[in-house]
Amino acid sequence: MNYVKPLDQISLKDVKKVGGKNASLGYMIQTLSREGVLVPHGFALTADAYWYVIEHNKILEQLQSTMKPLASSHNVSAVRIAGKKARRLIEQVMFPEDLEQEITDAYHALCKQYHMKECDVAVRSSATAEDSPEASFAGQQETFLNVTGAEHVIHACKKSMASLFTDRAIVYRLEKGFDHFSMAISVGIQKMVRADLATSGVMFSIDTESGFKDSVLIDATYGLGEMLVQGKIIPDEYCVYKPMLVQKKQPIVKKKLGAKTKKYVYANRRGFTTIKPVAVSRQKQQAFCLTDTQILQLAEYAIVIEKSYTEAYKRWMPMDIEWAQDGRDGKLYILQARPETIHSQNKKDVTYTRYELESKQPRILAHGTSIGQGIATGTSRVIRSSKQMHIVKQGDIIVTRMTDPDWVPVMKKAAAIITESGGATCHAAIVSRELGIPALVGVEGALQKLKQAKKVTVDCSQGKTGYVYQGAVKFIKKQIAIKKLKKPPVDIMINLGVPDRAYALSSLPVAGVGLARIEFIITDGIKVHPMALLNISKMDVVTRKKINTLTAPYTSGKAYFIERLSQEVGTIAAAFYPRPVLVRFSDFKSNEYRNLIGGEFFEPIEANPMLGLRGASRYYSPLYKDAFVLECAAMRRVREVMGFDNVHVMVPFVRTVKEAREVLKIIAAQGLERSKIQKIFMMCELPANVHDLKEYVRLFDGFSIGSNDLTQLTLGIDRDSELVANIDDENNTAVLALMEQAIATAKQSKSYIGICGQAPSDHPEIARNLIKWGIDSLSLNPDAVLTFLLKKY
Repeated sequence: MNYVKPLDQISLKDVKKVGGKNASLGYMIQTLSREGVLVPHGFALTADAYWYVIEHNKILEQLQSTMKPLASSHNVSAVRIAGKKARRLIEQVMFPEDLEQEITDAYHALCKQYHMKECDVAVRSSATAEDSPEASFAGQQETFLNVTGAEHVIHACKKSMASLFTDRAIVYRLEKGFDHFSMAISVGIQKMVRADLATSGVMFSIDTESGFKDSVLIDATYGLGEMLVQGKIIPDEYCVYKPMLVQKKQPIVKKKLGAKTKKYVYANRRGFTTIKPVAVSRQKQQAFCLTDTQILQLAEYAIVIEKSYTEAYKRWMPMDIEWAQDGRDGKLYILQARPETIHSQNKKDVTYTRYELESKQPRILAHGTSIGQGIATGTSRVIRSSKQMHIVKQGDIIVTRMTDPDWVPVMKKAAAIITESGGATCHAAIVSRELGIPALVGVEGALQKLKQAKKVTVDCSQGKTGYVYQGAVKFIKKQIAIKKLKKPPVDIMINLGVPDRAYALSSLPVAGVGLARIEFIITDGIKVHPMALLNISKMDVVTRKKINTLTAPYTSGKAYFIERLSQEVGTIAAAFYPRPVLVRFSDFKSNEYRNLIGGEFFEPIEANPMLGLRGASRYYSPLYKDAFVLECAAMRRVREVMGFDNVHVMVPFVRTVKEAREVLKIIAAQGLERSKIQKIFMMCELPANVHDLKEYVRLFDGFSIGSNDLTQLTLGIDRDSELVANIDDENNTAVLALMEQAIATAKQSKSYIGICGQAPSDHPEIARNLIKWGIDSLSLNPDAVLTFLLKKY
């Protein structure tokens, strides 16, 4: 009997003989090589070889006896003892002479194929039940790298067979109900790719967090991939949007630098598993380990592989893929490909979650203005200074006076936010909505009332007023299937400023993104004042060092800003494509810009920044004009280089028609002039905008009412001040009259008008009026979309 088969003679039909891993390799070599996918050659020991070894050494009964006492995966000690005994039994066996000869002959044939006396190979285990579309055995067995010489290959084959009984493999089979002896190990021997001289990694033809189908996610590091597999480094992370790549665009929507401090390379000795860890130079750590060309080529491989496996399995088949670059020829190779087994199996409808308390009389510790409609329980972390942010752990509830843009990374860890200051449109409120977590703002005395490290529950499910309860109060969640929702009388869109949530939110039944805020992207993703990026050499030593660290992977500060901003906006555009995405140019105030790295060198100190240098006035000001040009360049890159023609720009806080013309000249000079496929919108948020709307309709393609600023400027209040928060009311008759007038004027001029302010999210009666007056769309915060759709209008 032949116990060894060349990989190029194996197909997907051979899973029972050679396991999923080897069957997949054979399939790719046979099928995908003609489409340009490079896969290293090799050979496989069949499952029959495993059973031949077991029977030849008469150890089956001993193995069965070893596994028999294991009734549960919870007894860790018993699993460890049994696994160690089973592995020792197999590692000590003798291979039959004919099997050893087959392995030796196959190895020499592979060496001859690659013109080497003794070629370096990877020896991998492939369980005969692994990597089916319904189950994944990935990572349960062992891999041995840079094995040279026939005798060492045979030794690695024994170790591979023994790895059928690793502790993790035993536990997995116990949990899934698999019989330990209903499967066998096939061993794959594959020519090594010299990634020790270049790079390696993994990629998925799906977003692994959200299940978004149109994304390729790539992790990459220096050296052999074992360093990444073992979790010893943080890899670079890249994301590519598949549909635009098919159209020959360059839709890299994420490039995140990892901490690649170490790598595995070949050790200078012959034999068994001869690899060693070495340090990565500081210069290489600060650089992306893949070029854009390589990122796009890998993504193309992923698309080809997914398409081929989908056709082979006759259903959608997202893939989990290992790849490596050979440092000698510079080419990219696919080492393994297996079906992704989580999102591909998820056939549940998208649902809306509604929260309700089980306890009717919890003890109230504090109350404030509700943000969101959720309930969350966690440990309170009272933060009196930004220097304490490091104490926040995943799932904690942050208690502080007020957040600012620098807090966004730590807010992402929180289960809920509580602030003493602010109203419904303060920073903490806006970011909490974006993150989909409940928040209470304007909670008087929160820092005194709430103690450090105590269990508390935040309840925003009761309406406008929310509560902090003592302890972990029980609550229930009710889910409503989105497919049961009726079509609303107007388009419902979404407000979005945190790209990390875009893929997850894209499944909501919305017509697009009515407001994409780039100021949060600048704060969280870019961190540096754009004028500082244009004048790095003029910064002081400390500031220059901070900037140089962030911009190290890029050719310049300018390139850093344009690429980072375009990638983040591109993520939102990809998530909702081809639905429209209205991107508002940055609307920071001078005090918020000052908080950016280097901001103090370029921003004036204003008595009332809310009414100072903001919006359109900033864009043509000598203080910021060059930075605004960078914002325009990023938007042009999103549309033209990345291919997202669903992105349209929006200008905020336009005070006069003359000012609008000034800004439009700059926008047009940067290649973003109005056309049938490229629209420019304006925020309608000043009473003067409403009064002069007939003039503005000649300049813009449409308008979006900003109810937050319109209310502020109509009532003469500072919307960031809790002292007048009780007056901040979009239901004021003057504010409503201005909204109605704006809609009427836009309709008379046959111009598009929507709303992206907070009013329709918080006040259903305002939403009803806007619909009655003929508004074209309502853009709501993510947490309000489904609540709105459940109501009758």
